[in-house]
Amino acid sequence: MSARPDRFRFFLGAFGEPGHAFPMLALGARLAARGHEVTFETWSRWAQHVEAAGMRFVSAPEYPLFPGEGEPFEMYEAVVRATGQTRAAVATLRPHAVVHDILTLAPAMAGELEGLPVATLIPHLYPVGGAGFPPYALGARLPRTKVGRRLWGALQRPMEAGLRRGRADLNDARLRLGLPPVSRLHGGLSERLCMVGTFPQLEYPRCWPAGVHVVGPLMWEPPFSEVEVPPGRDPLVLIAPSTAQDPEHRLLRAALAGLRGESVRVLATSNRRPVAEPVDVPPNARLVEWVSYSKEMPACALVICHAGHGTMARALACGCAVLAVPHVGDMAENAARADWAGVGVRLPWRLLGPASLRLAVRRALAERSLAERARELAAWAAANDGAARSADLVEQLALGVGLGPGQSACAWGLARTNSISSGASPATTSIGSPEQLQSSTTARASVTSSGRQIAP
Repeated sequence: MSARPDRFRFFLGAFGEPGHAFPMLALGARLAARGHEVTFETWSRWAQHVEAAGMRFVSAPEYPLFPGEGEPFEMYEAVVRATGQTRAAVATLRPHAVVHDILTLAPAMAGELEGLPVATLIPHLYPVGGAGFPPYALGARLPRTKVGRRLWGALQRPMEAGLRRGRADLNDARLRLGLPPVSRLHGGLSERLCMVGTFPQLEYPRCWPAGVHVVGPLMWEPPFSEVEVPPGRDPLVLIAPSTAQDPEHRLLRAALAGLRGESVRVLATSNRRPVAEPVDVPPNARLVEWVSYSKEMPACALVICHAGHGTMARALACGCAVLAVPHVGDMAENAARADWAGVGVRLPWRLLGPASLRLAVRRALAERSLAERARELAAWAAANDGAARSADLVEQLALGVGLGPGQSACAWGLARTNSISSGASPATTSIGSPEQLQSSTTARASVTSSGRQIAP
């Protein structure tokens, strides 16, 4: 296959929830702006935005995830079915490289079957553990003592049982597709190029595997006009709930009630999700259905969120400290890292209420070090474009040149705790692999009683 070094064909595939589709959209838009031919396979809800960014849109194959023995969903059955359809598109386009989201394995399988270089985009923290690390998504912080490291080290082998089950499921799917088994526990991640779209300051120090690059957040959002914020000079606090979780808007309601009468201005969004019961909006607040984070966050003193990675990363890139109230999945891990890095306060979901949230907001606004550290991360983000760095790496992959040794080990200092409670968040789950970690949470929220389907 011949290639011109100034123009390549790329095939991208991503799970359709904003936290996964938006980072891939950022990468695809950057590649398209450089003159490359980019095809993006994802949910149809993003077709208009994909095409507006100069890419070709392909609707992702969607199959219902159904209950199975011992697992919430038979994810790999959907992956096997989807791979055939995706492979046909890949074979027709003959891209120089395939990039798949951590939740979207069909493009990875299709690329491998076609003998193409495959890269993985992880739009959040690196989910692979390290020596002495607590289990990913548990919400526990990196231990500060030898005793703590020994404790997590002793539990590492029993915790790997779920990873081995995940590898067995993955290898069964690979066998059905005619691919050889993998021996790695995290076999869904590319060994050639794995891009981690988060701040290096949020990653625990480790010896990074070859091919793994922490590139910084990849940020994209739908175009939206500015909104009117409450008048006055008091600090502006943004309530930015998850776009996929908390259907009863518990965080939104607790925040509006808890901040009534406080010396703050409150801008809150429902993120276009239905609000079943009326919400009482206090005089110092304004509730809107959607907000452009890139336009509104720079003026905020604090962002209250569920600790979804996309929202948290955008807040930090804008220099805003966060109040993280993790609910499910990897949100507890994100909140723990914000706490560890000194850029936020975390409030466990089980303690969420108007009074506890009010106290947490007061603390977050009073601790100047949080805002100072958040501004440091904003300065880093301004000098390090995650989408541009990822595009550089993908171009090198297409060229077939060496990608270097990967991310250098970091030596970030351990930040003091900013947790509102010393207890770990209850938002934990037993997981089998990085793919299963995300599918067991995101997919559960995506499948409804009406049989909504997801793209594997």
